[in-house]
Amino acid sequence: MSNIVIDRDLCKGCELCVNACPQKILGMGREINAKGYFFAGVAEPKRCIGCRLCCITCPDMAIE
Repeated sequence: MSNIVIDRDLCKGCELCVNACPQKILGMGREINAKGYFFAGVAEPKRCIGCRLCCITCPDMAIE
């Protein structure tokens, strides 16, 4: 199982990672970060296959 870490204050809510995930385990949260954006979160971390497409797709390098 991989561990996805999303820096909530770097995320601008573009949803590119959500759309890139082949397992569809990422989604947009209901909380707002310091910049005023809804940020991405991991809904089902156990289903992550470690493909890193979310990391590669993120333009703000908010995911590791």
